[in-house]
Amino acid sequence: MEHRYLGGTGLKVSELCLGAMTFGKDTSEVDSYTMMDMFAQAGGNFIDTANVYSRGDSEEIVGRWLKRQRREDFVIATKVRFPMGEGPNDVGLSRVHILASVENSLRRLGTDYIDLYQVHTWDPGTPLEETLSTLDRLVKSGKVRYIGASNFFGWQLQKAVDLSQRHGWEPFRCLQPLYNLLDRGAEWEMLPVCRNEGLGVIPWSPLRGGWLSGKYQRGMAAPPSGTRVEEAEAQNWGERWSVYDNERTWSVLDVLFEVADAEGRTPAQTALNWLKDRPGVTAPIIGARKTEHLEDNLRAVGWALSPENTARLDAVSTMPVAYPDNMTRYPGRER
Repeated sequence: MEHRYLGGTGLKVSELCLGAMTFGKDTSEVDSYTMMDMFAQAGGNFIDTANVYSRGDSEEIVGRWLKRQRREDFVIATKVRFPMGEGPNDVGLSRVHILASVENSLRRLGTDYIDLYQVHTWDPGTPLEETLSTLDRLVKSGKVRYIGASNFFGWQLQKAVDLSQRHGWEPFRCLQPLYNLLDRGAEWEMLPVCRNEGLGVIPWSPLRGGWLSGKYQRGMAAPPSGTRVEEAEAQNWGERWSVYDNERTWSVLDVLFEVADAEGRTPAQTALNWLKDRPGVTAPIIGARKTEHLEDNLRAVGWALSPENTARLDAVSTMPVAYPDNMTRYPGRER
């Protein structure tokens, strides 16, 4: 597996990141260890979790596995924002919540420092200056090496970059957005900000909850039993069947299957390979529930889609551009 610089930093991370959201929930601790071993053996060094994943169990599992490794060989990322308790200050991006949360994450991970500490989403109730100055304090203390954001609008990310520059604070070094063949809205504003400001991009849900894994084909009337998409419908998650059961999805999947067959790869490998080589992308976050899924995903590297097949996937997955982007994008002009 190749390694890439995380945005404009000198930190090198593997071209795939292992997502630990399933650890302690859909994936047992034993299988989680197996997955991290497989990932490391394939050359992966980048693992992403969050304090809310399995209510802290994911961080603890990663931490227990990490104790068996050479700590400096791995880049560990986690997040803060969502509630971990019932109190009024147990949520958000206030100084109080961030400082309490980072100590708890360090304890669960069993480490003295977090390589990448990310805000999980925007907090409209806390001044951005409070959040950014607190994160800067954590970097200066050595408890955090780099900081990043997830699920920000383009204007929010740009505002954070500008404020950090104005005050001399440590800036966000990467963005973790939703980005895949079915969801390309990040290309409108978020990715241009990242490219212009030197931020890395680590997309989450690169297979959109299994939609791009090969399980779904035109003509199906419902998701297979036991799948994440079936659960998403009950939980009202973003990847639910009622959102993606449409002609655009089936057209993308038709071409994905054709391209995968032409390349001699699985649909999941093909979708991941397309994403990892998109402009500005550092490392898609692969989040398998089973070891066989991870084994398949790891085969997405070490090869490249042909230019013709890349163009086919680009064309079929292009999303209608909304205003005001449709006023500034026209043939012959690259943004």
